[in-house]
Amino acid sequence: MSNKYFSAIHCVHQIRAIVNILGIVKALILLTSIFMMVGVWLGVSVWPALPALADDYNKEFLVGANFAGRDLTDSSFTKANLREANFAQANLRGVSLFGANLEGANLEGADLSNATLDAARLSDANLTNANLEGAYAFNAKFDNAKIAGADFTAVEFRPDVQKILCDKATGQNPATGRLTRDTLLCS
Repeated sequence: MSNKYFSAIHCVHQIRAIVNILGIVKALILLTSIFMMVGVWLGVSVWPALPALADDYNKEFLVGANFAGRDLTDSSFTKANLREANFAQANLRGVSLFGANLEGANLEGADLSNATLDAARLSDANLTNANLEGAYAFNAKFDNAKIAGADFTAVEFRPDVQKILCDKATGQNPATGRLTRDTLLCS
């Protein structure tokens, strides 16, 4: 009889231990949630940039959105309104920005290699030190864009756009080491 009593007490202690552990887990989940909400409220990232699955932002209204430092590889922003959005230091490899409004957007140091920029509006955008290697930008508009140090290796442009970009091309891309004028094939 005492063995059964001991077993019952032992079982109760194990259940209490499990409940305590679950309580700790719930508390950790609650604290993590609070930490993340405070970070969102303050507009800061509380986690390091993690690789993301490709996201679909097609036709979204994202004026002034902050994507700085994010990994957005292969995401789609087709025809999205991204006016004055912040993509500084973001990984935008293979991203579709077809027909997107990027007027006044900050793309400083962003990796736009192999991105689709056809028909995108990049007027007054900051492309300083951005890497656009292999991007398709045949009908993109770059009016008053800042391109110092940008790498345009193998980017397809209309000849008139290429001439305008060559007229203001300066600098060397810090990541690839290429001169902006050379990547634009300026004469």
